[in-house]
Amino acid sequence: MATQKKILLLVGDFVEDYEAMVPFQMLLMSGHDVHAVCPRKRAGDTVATAIHDFGHEQTYSEKRGHNFQLTATFAEVQPSQYDALVIPGGRAPEYLRLLPEVIELVRHFFEANKPVAAICHGLQILTAARVLEGRSCTAYPAVRPEIEAVGGRWIEPSPTMTDAHVDGNLVSAPAWPAHPAWMRAFLRLLAS
Repeated sequence: MATQKKILLLVGDFVEDYEAMVPFQMLLMSGHDVHAVCPRKRAGDTVATAIHDFGHEQTYSEKRGHNFQLTATFAEVQPSQYDALVIPGGRAPEYLRLLPEVIELVRHFFEANKPVAAICHGLQILTAARVLEGRSCTAYPAVRPEIEAVGGRWIEPSPTMTDAHVDGNLVSAPAWPAHPAWMRAFLRLLAS
């Protein structure tokens, strides 16, 4: 088994259910130490999740998901003590990207060239942090204009949304159907 890494999982209310819970459990199962945090909340608090699904409509549907329990307190986090960052999508990135403390945290991981895994609308936080200029990535297609507006290069996801894209320390994916490819690529980065 690879060396255990200390990973920060950044969530907020109405984070996408699968995109928070599944990577959290996969990384724990892989032997890593994962701290789930939300700004202005403490270890033991919960965030509400949203379940997004894809049908025949022109966009995804949304239902209330589970309560996801935080395992660490955001205000006590020292980014320098973490090896990697995971940013799920859902509704949470819409408001998390407005918080200066979130932007500062994200910039640390890019400046230190640590592995970052971002999926779906999670890339909205990266666009707000202005860390995508000159980088290629994928996300949920609705995020494309934001990625391109900050100088990122858009990679079109497959129709099945099951692919991931790697550019240096960044692993991006369009939505939860890409979990196998996204986590496999992220685990490879953690092991390198």
